[in-house]
Amino acid sequence: MQAATQQLRQMAEQAPWREVLQRALKKNSNCRHSRYVQLATVRPDGRPANRTVVYRGFLGDGLGESLGETDVLTFVTDCRSNKVGEIAHNPWAEVAWYFPDTREQFRLLGKLSVVNAATADEKLQKGRRAAWKTMSDPGRQQFMWPQPGEPRGGDDSIFKPEPPSADSPVLDAFCLVCLAVEEVDHIQLAKNLRHRYLRGGGGGGEWASQNVNP
Repeated sequence: MQAATQQLRQMAEQAPWREVLQRALKKNSNCRHSRYVQLATVRPDGRPANRTVVYRGFLGDGLGESLGETDVLTFVTDCRSNKVGEIAHNPWAEVAWYFPDTREQFRLLGKLSVVNAATADEKLQKGRRAAWKTMSDPGRQQFMWPQPGEPRGGDDSIFKPEPPSADSPVLDAFCLVCLAVEEVDHIQLAKNLRHRYLRGGGGGGEWASQNVNP
């Protein structure tokens, strides 16, 4: 986890694609599903795993100087989810993100890290607590459900517990997932434009950008 924490801190200098992505989010804000992205990871047996997750903002958003402005995308997950084990085995992942109103797609490649109840870094825990507070009551309630993926019993009441409030202690099952981006492929279908952003130095260097054929 120490290496992952160091990598996240290296992302403090704003990347050139961040403003482009934020502009797309703003232009598509009327679409509720514009914050849904497809996150692909690698299973331990080498096969791909893909699922829809909700974008929760950049790490450090609204936290002032305690975390600083980063280019790390955040999502949330249950610590019992398969993706947690997949990330531990292979942190590489890619997000595919389509914005229907502006007809543009972002593919963001990078390494994932998981901030859980045992993470020692207090700054990352602050980001985890901030994500917990922004969840809806039904969203927080899901982390009280039984083990994901296990056979379902006949008692549906276990899926309807009293949800924790935003001010309740963060449940141990709640994890913040951080994507430290190293490559971005942005295509604007309406304009036949495509732009690539690459981060040098194994994820710790400066960003370079290039216009390429769509």
